[in-house]
Amino acid sequence: MNAVLTLLLGFAGIAVGYGIYAKSLNKTVIQPDDNKATPAKMYMDGVDFTPANRNVLFGYQFKSIAALGPIVGPIVAVRWGWLPALLWIIFGTFFIGWVQDYSSIILGVREDGQSFGALSYRFISPRARTILLTFIYFYLLLIMGAFGKIVGYDLMSNPAVPLGVFIVIGIGLLAGQMTYKWKMDIIMTSIITVVLAFIGIWLGTLDSVQNFFAAISGSPDQIVFGSVTRAHFVWSLIVLVICYFGAVLPIWRWAQPINYVAFWIVFLGILAGTIGLFIWHPAFPADFPAFTNWSGDLCAATDCSGIEKTVGAIGPLWPLLFVTIACGAVSGWHSLVSSSGTARQLEKESDALFVGGGAMFMEMFLAVLALLTAVVGVGVSKGFAGYVSLVAAGKNAGVFAVGLSEMMSHVGVPTSFGLPYGSVFLTLMALTIMYLVVRFMRVASAEFLGDKMPLFKNTTFGTLVALVLSALVIWTGFWVRIWVLFGGANQLMASLALLLVTLWLMSQGKKYMWTLLPFLFMFVTTLYALLLTAIKVFSQVLAGGLPIDKVVGNILAGAIAVYLIIAALILGWDAYKSYKKFRSEAPAEA
Repeated sequence: MNAVLTLLLGFAGIAVGYGIYAKSLNKTVIQPDDNKATPAKMYMDGVDFTPANRNVLFGYQFKSIAALGPIVGPIVAVRWGWLPALLWIIFGTFFIGWVQDYSSIILGVREDGQSFGALSYRFISPRARTILLTFIYFYLLLIMGAFGKIVGYDLMSNPAVPLGVFIVIGIGLLAGQMTYKWKMDIIMTSIITVVLAFIGIWLGTLDSVQNFFAAISGSPDQIVFGSVTRAHFVWSLIVLVICYFGAVLPIWRWAQPINYVAFWIVFLGILAGTIGLFIWHPAFPADFPAFTNWSGDLCAATDCSGIEKTVGAIGPLWPLLFVTIACGAVSGWHSLVSSSGTARQLEKESDALFVGGGAMFMEMFLAVLALLTAVVGVGVSKGFAGYVSLVAAGKNAGVFAVGLSEMMSHVGVPTSFGLPYGSVFLTLMALTIMYLVVRFMRVASAEFLGDKMPLFKNTTFGTLVALVLSALVIWTGFWVRIWVLFGGANQLMASLALLLVTLWLMSQGKKYMWTLLPFLFMFVTTLYALLLTAIKVFSQVLAGGLPIDKVVGNILAGAIAVYLIIAALILGWDAYKSYKKFRSEAPAEA
C-alpha cells in the first residue's frame, strides 16, 4: 500500500459521496427552498441567531466539528491495524457521517432552530426531552474530560504551544471586529489575520518564550494532589478560563471568528501535509500490519519488552474501533453543532449541503491524513515499534505532531517549526470545540433546570457549574477509559440524532431509510461499547491498586456509562412507539 493511493481513495470517497450520493438526496428528498426564510433571518438576535456568509460558516462548521476525534481516534485505532480504521473512516462517512451532519442542519432550519430537547418532546415523547437533555449534558461532560486532559496536560504544557494559541485567540477577536463592526472584506480580513496568526506561532518557538512558559509549568515532580502535577493543574485551569469566555460571549464575538481563523491554520496544515505526501509518496512500512488482531493487543503484534501494558488488549474490534474513531467517520457532537449552532446561522437552505456535508467530508480527509501520520509519518522512520512506544508513553497526540512535521518537511517546512506547529494545530482543534461544549452544557442545564431552579438561567452560574464538573473529570479520569467512554457516548448521540431526523422525515412523508439504517447500526454498536467500558472500569476498581483519584474517576466514568445506557434504552423504546405511530399516520413518502 502507498500513502498516495490512500489519499486518492479519500478523494474518491469525497467525489462519489458528496458529488453523487449527497447531492442526489439533497435534490430528491430534502429539496431546499431559498425562498423560505431561515431561523437566522427570522429571529436574528446577534447572539445565537446570526446570518453568516456560507464560506465563513463552512470554516466555522469545520472547525467546530473537527477536534481531536478525527486525529487521535484514527491514531489509537491503528491498534487493530490500518486497514479496518481506513475502511471505517471512508465508508462510515459515506453512509452515516455526512448524513447526520447535513440532516441535523436541515432539521434545525425547518423547525425554527429548535433544540434537540424540544424536538424530542414533539417527535418521541414528553419524558424524552428530560432524558435527552440529561444525556446530552453528561455526554458533553465526557468530551470536556477527554479533550481537557489532552489539552491541559499534554499540549499546553509544551512551552512552544501557549503563545501561539493565545495569539490565535487574540487574532480571532480582531477578525470578528473587522468582519462585523468594521465591515471589512472577508478576503482581506482572512489574509491579515492568518498571517498574524502564523507569526504568533513562530514567536512561540523562540527560546526566550519557551523558557518563560516552562517556568510557569514548573518541575514535573511538583505534585498538587493525587497524580496531578503543577503543570497539569495550571494549564487545565487556563484552558477552563478560555472556555468560560467562549461560553458566555456572543457567538459572533468569540466562537465564530476564532474558529474561522483556526480553520485556516488547520486547513493550511492539511494542505501542506497532503502536498508533502504526494512529493514523498512513501510506501507503507513492511512491519506496519494492515490488521493486528481482534483485541487490538499491540503486544501480540510486536515485542513489548520494557513497555507499559497500556499497549495491551483494548477490546474487540467491534464495537470498540467504531467508537475509538470518535469523529472522522461519524460524531454525535456534529449534530449538536449543526442543529443548535449552524442551523441558526444559515442564510439560505441551499447552503446546508455545502456547509454540513462538505465540512464532514473534509473531516473524513483529515482523519485519513491522521492515520497516515502514524503509518508513514512515524512508521517510515521509527517502524511499527516506534508507533507502539509513542502510544505506550501516552503520546497519541504526539504521533500526529511528529508525523505531520515529517510530511511538511517535504515541502520545505523545517522540523523546528513543524513540530510546534503540529502541537498548536492539535491544541486549536480541541480548544475551539471545548468552549462550544461548555456553551451547550450551559444551554442544556438552563433548559432542563431553569424553571425549577432559575439560577441555572443565569449565564455565568450555568457556565461555572459546567466548568467545575469538567475540572473534576479532567483531574480524576483515566484517559484511556475516558476516551473510549466519550467515543461510545459520542456515537450514541449520533444515533439519537439520526433517530430524531428519521421521525421528522416520517412526519413529513419523506424517504427515511437513509437515516433509519445508520441509526440502527450505531445504536446497537454504541450500547455494546458502553456496556463493555462500564464493566472494565468497575472491574479495575474492584481489583484494587489504583490511586484514589483514579478510583474516583473510574467510579464516575462507570456511573455515567450505566446512566447513558439506561437513558438510551428508554429513548429507544419511546421512539419505537412513535415510529409505529408515524408509520400508520404519516402521509405517503415524497
